[in-house]
Amino acid sequence: MSQIAPVSADCAKEKGTAKVVCFAEAFKATLNAEQTAQLQLEYTKSNAVKWSNFPEFRPTRVGIRLGLLNPAQLAAAKALMSAVLSHESEQEGFGEMEGNLAADDFFGQHTNNPKLFSSGNFFIAFLGKPSTSDLWELQFGGHHYAFANTYKGGKIIGATPSFRGVEPSVFEWNGKKYQPLEQEKDAFATLIGSLKEEEKTTAKLRLSFNNILLGPNQDGKFPLEKQGVKVGDLSSAQQKWVKKAMESYVRDLDAETAEEWMKKYTAELPETYVAYAGSGTMNQVGDYVRIDGPSIWIEYSAQPSRDIPGTTHPHSVWRDRKSDYGGN
Repeated sequence: MSQIAPVSADCAKEKGTAKVVCFAEAFKATLNAEQTAQLQLEYTKSNAVKWSNFPEFRPTRVGIRLGLLNPAQLAAAKALMSAVLSHESEQEGFGEMEGNLAADDFFGQHTNNPKLFSSGNFFIAFLGKPSTSDLWELQFGGHHYAFANTYKGGKIIGATPSFRGVEPSVFEWNGKKYQPLEQEKDAFATLIGSLKEEEKTTAKLRLSFNNILLGPNQDGKFPLEKQGVKVGDLSSAQQKWVKKAMESYVRDLDAETAEEWMKKYTAELPETYVAYAGSGTMNQVGDYVRIDGPSIWIEYSAQPSRDIPGTTHPHSVWRDRKSDYGGN
């Protein structure tokens, strides 16, 4: 750790993309040549779309596997992710990411399959060289988690696609309780519950859903027509619940980035739609909800568990119609 501590201390003084690049270079400096070759890749469409919600039983991801890092290298990788994620809540932002890592370790033990389900099976990649001027993407992900920040000209130009899920939904690991997606689930349930009966009728989708629509390998397949109830027709109190549901995703990012995205989504709120299927409680198999705006797209689906009978777990995704992969 001593070799990266001075660099990390300097990085904390930086701002914006310069801070991210500093932590990225500090992490890269801990790697050997072979590891660097795995981490540092070209920015191409074929590399950018290689994310998934599946466990790593097929070659879907790019980058270096966390399980190949020594403790100092892993600490440097997490310092980088800590710089791009929020710390306002124990179960959101960086804490949510840590919850996903812990969930896979828990699940590996529960299923007696630690080779398949493990925090070591998460990957981190740089697509393009980290820079305050050029185009590049920081990609991080594993089972039920995908993160993609795209930068250009010293600014963040894309924060999606971003997949969120976890199994089990609530668990204890190494003496700590985790519930990484409960806040999102509660926000959606409260939002649907706030609708009047006629509003629920308008918002209710005719089809049933057994998963989200725009998961991995479904880039750009946004529905042509918006469905559901128009947020601009809802009361100010109900609109606050829509915004709160959005924030449960967007504010996982560092405060400056989240504020920029929420400013755009809030301005577009009147032309945004909410739709759902199922019970609206987000507790039952088949429960589904979406927020669909001029830019924002969020889906949440309650999935049945094969390994923990009688329970559900969430699949969800945050996308942006205009800036997925930085709009590239």
